[in-house]
Amino acid sequence: MTTPPRLLLVEDDAAMAQALRLALERRGFDVTHCADGALALAQLKHAPPDTALLDLSLPGMDGLQVLHRARAEGVTVPILVLTARGAVGDRVLGLNAGADDYLAKPFDLDELEARVRALLRRGNDREGDDPRCGSVRLDRSSGAFHIDDEVLELTPREAALLKALIARPGHAVSKEKLFRLVFPMEEQIQFEAIEVVAYRLRKKLTGSGAALVTLRGLGYLLRAGPDAPAVGA
Repeated sequence: MTTPPRLLLVEDDAAMAQALRLALERRGFDVTHCADGALALAQLKHAPPDTALLDLSLPGMDGLQVLHRARAEGVTVPILVLTARGAVGDRVLGLNAGADDYLAKPFDLDELEARVRALLRRGNDREGDDPRCGSVRLDRSSGAFHIDDEVLELTPREAALLKALIARPGHAVSKEKLFRLVFPMEEQIQFEAIEVVAYRLRKKLTGSGAALVTLRGLGYLLRAGPDAPAVGA
């Protein structure tokens, strides 16, 4: 028997959550519901589902904060944002925070199911070998980095930066995007702090066969090869 896809529904409106849960279970999903942002983040980190539906308007830690924190801490679960906020600006905020898709309320259940199944296929496509660059490897199961067989000791901020870069070696990632991932929802941190994290990470990658390169006006990239100095700032 095929195991039904595990879906985390994060919705604080009890009536909406009950209706959605029943409808999705009838369509073949194994649905877990929570109404709190902090609990949703814990579920995403410690009991990751196959995909998640996340409302933005949550009490306490709202949906955008959940997204920022989840992505910064290495959560790769495909996430579809469900919200009554229909403005383009809110959609952009959600996608920039790490959402994989966006559906404004009210929505059609057939479209919701189609979007969820598309995310499940996309998530299956993303699974496979652990991301690597040079001798550096990210263990997807534990979230730890290794150089050959040795664990690479990183701070949470250094790990968040390296996770963003090792996902696409050789491709530049802007400082703005990296700052959001490394310092989610930390408004008191100066933008230049990302350069300090990059400097420290670069030193820890010495001899790993993976070079963290700074590209003037573009951001940072990770590439295989000998250690490389920064190119601009």
